[in-house]
Amino acid sequence: MTTADNQLLLRPPTLADIPAAVALMNAVSLAEQGVRQEDEAHLAHEWATDHFDLATDARFALDSEGRLIGYIEVWDRPPHVHPFIWGCVHPDYQGRGIGAGLMDWAEARAARAVNDAPAGARVSVRASTVSTNARAARLLTRRGYRPVRHFWRMVRELDPDVTPELPDWPEGITLRPYFPGLDDRMIYRVVMDSFRDHWGFIEEPFEAWHRRARERPDFDPSLWLLAVTTASGGDEIVGVALCSPASVEDPEMGWVGSLGVLREWRRRGIARALLQYAFGEFHRRGRARVGLGVDAASLTGATRLYEEVGMRVVRQWDQYEKVLRDGQEIATEALG
Repeated sequence: MTTADNQLLLRPPTLADIPAAVALMNAVSLAEQGVRQEDEAHLAHEWATDHFDLATDARFALDSEGRLIGYIEVWDRPPHVHPFIWGCVHPDYQGRGIGAGLMDWAEARAARAVNDAPAGARVSVRASTVSTNARAARLLTRRGYRPVRHFWRMVRELDPDVTPELPDWPEGITLRPYFPGLDDRMIYRVVMDSFRDHWGFIEEPFEAWHRRARERPDFDPSLWLLAVTTASGGDEIVGVALCSPASVEDPEMGWVGSLGVLREWRRRGIARALLQYAFGEFHRRGRARVGLGVDAASLTGATRLYEEVGMRVVRQWDQYEKVLRDGQEIATEALG
């Protein structure tokens, strides 16, 4: 495969390539967004995720002198209905057809999903780019993709001299700490039940979710916040805020990774109270701000809550889709 002025070579990454891959990804995110979005520990964790194999699911692009100039990956987890492509090209090498060459490989890899998906299921390949990347948007559009969803990063600034408002816990709801090994399956139940009403949701097996959540390099059990009801003498977890002490791009920003409430316990103020408690805890730990990611057209209206508690949109990602096979949609698209 050739570009206009260079020979382009593709090869699978290995774990030994993590430092070079991080350098490439951060060069791209600095140019596009002004932040470093990756570090070695998080990338190593991501590359070890279930149903992702560097040998078959990722490729580096190198120039004729062996310099790393691009990367692309395909996430094709069971039930294989929406393989996801993400890639990047070093800023110094953009506009030379490298992205198109990487996409040729990625789309061929993603096409295998049609044979692996359940019979009769709709299969589409999806890709995402930050909304300010017009070059990537044009590349996807030319290849037959159309925008289908937008996702926001929302942030609330924390004044170091002002303690955030205290949470107003609904009657019968209290906060308690997380007990590793005892609470995990109940937390999983809350996360799956709450995210079942999110666009694109497909249930993840407990074991895969547990490894992904607990083996993160920023896992901090003291920041897994659990809202419980003691009704009828029980101790049922009805809401969770699974937080991390900082984000990769901003060590001064606490991160709310998963915020969810069981369906039958919604609209009582539990999510708001969990979020307010998280603001206070991050303020106590000296963080300057708190961030999270959300579907801009959240089916449950989450964006309204985040705006009401003082969060604002700082960045948008656009998700694109190309249909590989028509059929019945398995993932969530609307409230049940």
